[in-house]
Amino acid sequence: MATRAGLRVDAVLVQAVIAGALSFAHLHDLAAAAGQDGWKAWAYPVSVDLLLVAAWRRLRSEGPSRLAWSWFLIALFASLGANVATAGFLDLADPPALLRLGIAGWPALAFLGGTLLAHSAKHQAQLEPLAPEPESASERDPAPQPEPEPPVPAADEAPALPAPAPAVPPVLVDHARKVADEYRIRTGSPIDTDTLRARLGVPPHLADAIAAQLT
Repeated sequence: MATRAGLRVDAVLVQAVIAGALSFAHLHDLAAAAGQDGWKAWAYPVSVDLLLVAAWRRLRSEGPSRLAWSWFLIALFASLGANVATAGFLDLADPPALLRLGIAGWPALAFLGGTLLAHSAKHQAQLEPLAPEPESASERDPAPQPEPEPPVPAADEAPALPAPAPAVPPVLVDHARKVADEYRIRTGSPIDTDTLRARLGVPPHLADAIAAQLT
């Protein structure tokens, strides 16, 4: 299995090398026919292929975008156009003026495309992420909040006074004294408030008032 995979990869590489060499030669021949002789004729294929590769890498790394697709199609059209033009559709011995114009303007166009692909705002934003802003001292160590002070009563608010003791009729006081004397004689100890309240059948606050008068 490893041998077959290796053969398949080698065949693809050989095919890519052959296709690239043919396209390179066609671009060179077209540039030479348009009056670009010497090293300049060899530089045109390199420029077209580099722009094609740059646009393709931009598509692969950042996803589809109008910029990358535009320059990819421009470079692909230049490469395919050279292949078709050198197949006998044009007289390379006497190329048309439009072809000479396109070949002469290609360096500036390729330079613009390469610059935009390499230094667009989106590409720079991804290569240079913004550094996080440093936290201020107050965010790292917030100052302790003061404890709330207890509410201060208003000046016009007087302190609450105890409720006045209920008025006890003298007859009831005399009767309670008799009950208390009887209880002391029988038990030998003074009567308590609960017992006094039970004997007289009065509410607790009234029993307290009577007991206070008995002492």
